[in-house]
Amino acid sequence: MSFSTEYMSEMSKIIDLIDKDKIETLATELEKVRASKGRIFFLGVGGSAANSQHAVNDFRKLASFEAYAPTDNVAEITARTNDEGWETVFVEWLKGSHLAASDCVFILSVGGGNFERSVSVNICNAILLSKEIGAKVFGIVGKTDGFTYTNADCCVAIPIVNQERITPHAESFQAAIWHLLVSHPKLNTNRTKW
Repeated sequence: MSFSTEYMSEMSKIIDLIDKDKIETLATELEKVRASKGRIFFLGVGGSAANSQHAVNDFRKLASFEAYAPTDNVAEITARTNDEGWETVFVEWLKGSHLAASDCVFILSVGGGNFERSVSVNICNAILLSKEIGAKVFGIVGKTDGFTYTNADCCVAIPIVNQERITPHAESFQAAIWHLLVSHPKLNTNRTKW
């Protein structure tokens, strides 16, 4: 079997295994956020940061949400990292954005953060702030043992079909799922041009 066939076969298995009911719940919960004039704040690091920026575009343009990502402003995020530290960079940005109970924080992450392992602690701290304020926490992650999956109000986990490819599969399916969401009849308000 070629690598391409093997990789695509893994993606097909993920599609079969993924929890579609949880995606539907996510669409319903997002519909409630928009109806209450809440905003979406997408948080992610690395490839998930780039996905967050793309998701902001799609949720604003195709689903009429007010949406933002801290990684859209490299100057601010690097200044906050330099002055306040990487672990609190998202918390301080959310405070500056006046995160409210009507808003949601949407995490795109492979592992979802872990205090004990000191991985994506900035995401963990943002979740704690969101819970304190009463904002909903949503996520699409690649692991079920991370802080996001265990603490989110609704989180879709990408099934692991190959331990060596957790990251590429998780980041690929983040895009597949947010594109599903902005196309969902509950959320879509504007058609794509093509």
